[in-house]
Amino acid sequence: TTCVFDKHPKPNLQYLLVWYDIPGAGMLGIPGWQYFDAVDLIDNLFTMTDEAEASARRQAEADAREEAETHAHEEAEARAREEEAHARQEAETRAREEAEARAREEEARARQTRAREEAEARAREQEERAERILQEMEEQRRRQEAEAAAVREEEARRRNALEEETRRATRAQEEAEQTVREAAEAAIRALAAREEIERQLIIGTQPVVVPTPEEIRLARERVQYDDAVSHIAIAGIAGSGKPSLINALRGLNNNDRNAAPTGVNETTLEISRYVDAHNPQLAWYDIPGSGTARTPDWQYFHSQGLYVFDCILVLINDRFTTTDLAILTNCHHFRIPTFIVRSKSDQHISNLMMDMGYDPDEEDTDRQAQFRQVARDQYISETRQNVENNLAEANLPDQRVYIVSKWTLLAAVKDQGPRGTVIDEIELLTNLYNVAFSRL
Repeated sequence: TTCVFDKHPKPNLQYLLVWYDIPGAGMLGIPGWQYFDAVDLIDNLFTMTDEAEASARRQAEADAREEAETHAHEEAEARAREEEAHARQEAETRAREEAEARAREEEARARQTRAREEAEARAREQEERAERILQEMEEQRRRQEAEAAAVREEEARRRNALEEETRRATRAQEEAEQTVREAAEAAIRALAAREEIERQLIIGTQPVVVPTPEEIRLARERVQYDDAVSHIAIAGIAGSGKPSLINALRGLNNNDRNAAPTGVNETTLEISRYVDAHNPQLAWYDIPGSGTARTPDWQYFHSQGLYVFDCILVLINDRFTTTDLAILTNCHHFRIPTFIVRSKSDQHISNLMMDMGYDPDEEDTDRQAQFRQVARDQYISETRQNVENNLAEANLPDQRVYIVSKWTLLAAVKDQGPRGTVIDEIELLTNLYNVAFSRL
């Protein structure tokens, strides 16, 4: 296929060669003997011309490649710009379409919202109208019920007033009948009481007089009655030693300051109140002696207001008198705690020793002790028996008699130890304090 010389340069920095395709012999119309000269193959070196051509060819190829690359780059950039513009246009189109869709949706929601609000407003208006109608009906019902209730209340008031008037009339009639019955019963009781008093007067027993509420109030004012204090009265016949006993119970001698006055004659003309310095919750009262011209014995308990005291000590001397029995009878009736006390025991025992033949000038202490013991036992026995017999004769319950000496009692109150022979002093103080403080 080769009819002309075909040169194929292959630029290579390591092998600078050029290849030639020589037409076959006998093809050029050249005689064979001239073939070698015709192709000028004498010098087969890589000439500068060949190098220049190769270099030019390389540069042309590089330029072609660069131009192709530039063209490709420009085409790529153009395509990218076109694609970017197309994408931007499509994005703008989508955004516009989405905005239009959102606007349409918002418009639809707005229309739905307006429709819902209008429907709700109409529903609320209907509910309010229905509620107003119900309220008006309820108010009308309440007015009707109130009017009916007022009518019923008025009827009930009239009926109650009529019933109350009937009850008052019935009660007034019953009270009148009760008053008549009570008056009749009171008359019967008064007659019976009068007969009993007359009977008691005949047999020598003084009656129990019941004080009126006004008498009780005045008696309380007179003794300065205080609910926070126990009020203890010392009562008995004149000359029984009441002031001395009060002084001993308060821890005082007869000549001490604030002591109750004492004397041979009756010194107490009215009720005297003495506060106990050792026990401020106790108040002692010296009651005027009974059996005197100033205080008749049959009025003693009532006239002195002994019914207001919390506790009463009945002080007896060498005999148990009708006054003592009257006091105990009234105390039993009014349920007032009482203590029967025999004072001056040391004096009575000494007098009994003298009656037994004891000589006080004797110096024999053993003989003196024997006389004192015998006299003491006899004195205690006779005193207790005397009280027991008198209580039984008066139909009063049996109770103990406390036999005391003011000196021994004073020493016990002052915690100085017993002075002389102790009989009932300690037990009197213990029992008396228990009763007095139990009511506070």
